[in-house]
Amino acid sequence: MKKYALLSLLVLASLVLGACGGTAEKVQVATDATWPPFEMVDEATKQIVGFDIDLMTAIAKEGGFEVEFVNVSWDPLLAGVAQCQYDAAISDMTITEERAREMGFSDPYFAAGQVVTVRIDETAIAGKDDLTGKTIGSQLGTTGEFEAQKISGATSKSYDSIDLAFADLMNGQIDAVIADNPLAIGYVGTNPDKLKTVGPVFTDENYGVAVCKTDTELLAKINAGLAAVKASGLIDELTTKWLANQ
Repeated sequence: MKKYALLSLLVLASLVLGACGGTAEKVQVATDATWPPFEMVDEATKQIVGFDIDLMTAIAKEGGFEVEFVNVSWDPLLAGVAQCQYDAAISDMTITEERAREMGFSDPYFAAGQVVTVRIDETAIAGKDDLTGKTIGSQLGTTGEFEAQKISGATSKSYDSIDLAFADLMNGQIDAVIADNPLAIGYVGTNPDKLKTVGPVFTDENYGVAVCKTDTELLAKINAGLAAVKASGLIDELTTKWLANQ
């Protein structure tokens, strides 16, 4: 009888200890790893790296959960978060009213905007106002595409991934690309003999972490982690690490 009582106590103790010291919640975070320097695949290690990856990892540490990153193309990423197939997403995602109707958003973590990129030898395009009659590349479903479609007399060409748009630009298939300023700077930085940005940043946008709309608990953890990260000065450090040398 004492043996069974002892066994029961041991089982109960293991359950209590497991509940108190169990592993942290694992959160599946989608990202479209074709947007350097915010998210990309390191060719040497095949790991997803970048500003957003470092930031989300730090947010998770401060928020008390673990992150599992999933590399997903842009449209499935948006649909997946809206349908709660993924817990969250971080991928240079601008907070918009339309998106906020389908998913939750964290507090903003980065201010950005759209800018025009052209070939290095381009002299006729000095900014957005010179794009009438031109063919403009952008990524499908992004604010860059929305802005390209607004330009009267221009042809908007949408791509499944932004790297294809920049490849066509460098190959002379299109005249310009409209994309987020940090992203454009990244591509210019890696192709300084082929690309340049022209004109000012012409929109005012903020990036946020998208979250399954019904998961208010996770959103609260992300916002708490983000607040701690901001207070520590890490965002400035990541800006220097990933953007200063672009």
